[in-house]
Amino acid sequence: MEVSNQSTVTEFVLLGLSAHPTLEKTFFVLILLMYLVILLGNGVLILVTILDSHLHTPMYFFLGNLSFLDICYTTSSVPLVLDGFLTPRKTISFSGCAVQMFLSFAMGATECVLLGMMAFDRYVAICNPLRYPVVMSKAAYVPMAVSSWVAGGANSMVQISLAVQLPFCGDNVINHFICEILAVLKLACADISINVISMGVANVIFLGVPVLFIFVSYIFILSTILRIPSAEGRKKAFSTCSAHLTVVIIFYGTILFMYGKPKSKDPLGADKQDLADKLISLFYGLLTPMLNPIIYSLRNKDVKTAVRDLASHRCLTQ
Repeated sequence: MEVSNQSTVTEFVLLGLSAHPTLEKTFFVLILLMYLVILLGNGVLILVTILDSHLHTPMYFFLGNLSFLDICYTTSSVPLVLDGFLTPRKTISFSGCAVQMFLSFAMGATECVLLGMMAFDRYVAICNPLRYPVVMSKAAYVPMAVSSWVAGGANSMVQISLAVQLPFCGDNVINHFICEILAVLKLACADISINVISMGVANVIFLGVPVLFIFVSYIFILSTILRIPSAEGRKKAFSTCSAHLTVVIIFYGTILFMYGKPKSKDPLGADKQDLADKLISLFYGLLTPMLNPIIYSLRNKDVKTAVRDLASHRCLTQ
C-alpha cells in the first residue's frame, strides 16, 4: 500500500539571501533607495497627469495608469523583500503567498495589455491624426484602460486558482525572495502538467498577443513617419512615440533576458549561478518601474513643463 506524503501547508519559507548574510544589508539599502525612486517618480507623474489640464489626453491617461500600476506591482513584493533582509526567519503564510502571486501575475499581465493599448493610441495619433479625437475619445480610452486591469486580474485569477488547489508535500521552502508560482508548483505532490500548459496558453494570450499588436502598430507607425517629406516633421512625429517604444523595449527585453538566458552547465559554479538568478529576478521587477518615469520625463517636453510648473507652484505656496 502506497503511503502519501501530502501535508497541509500553512506557510512557506523564503530563502532569499540567507546563504549570503553579508550581502543582505547592502541590498537592503540599494533596494530601499530604488523603491523610493519608484514611489517618487511615478507619484509625481500621477500628480502632474491629474493636476495639469494640458495632460488630460488619452496618452497621459494611459501613462498615469502605467505609473499607478508600477507602484502597485513593486509594493506587492518589495516591502516583504526588505522585511526578509532584516528578520532571521523569512516566512510567509499560504494565503499571503497566494495574494502575492495573484498581484504579481495581475500587474504583469495588466502592463502587457496596457502597453498594447498605448501602442494603439500612438498608431491612431500618427497614422490617422484627423480621426484621433473621435477614435480616442474619453468614451473609448477609459474602457480601454479598465479592460487592461480586468484582463490582468482575470488571467491571474485563473493561474492562482489552479495552483492553490494542488496538494503539497512536506517541503515548504522556496528558494527565492518572494512567492513565485513556478517555485510553488514545484512543491506540489501532483501532476502539474495541466498547470504548466495553462500558464503557457495564458502567456501566449497576455504576453504574445500584445507583443504582436505592438509590433504591427509600429510597422504602420514607422512606415507613416518615413513618408513624411521633411526631416523636422519625421523627428517631431517619432518623438511622440519614442518614450513608449523605449519602455516597451526595456519591459520585454528584461523579460526575454530573465527567462531566455542559458543555464550554467558548470556544477562548480552552481551557487554563483543561483545567486545571480535570484538577483536578476529581483532587479527585473524594479528596473522597469524605476526607469519608466525617468524616460517619460526626459523625453517628453509636456511632462517636463508640467513637473516644473508643479514644483514652482509648490515653492510659491510655501
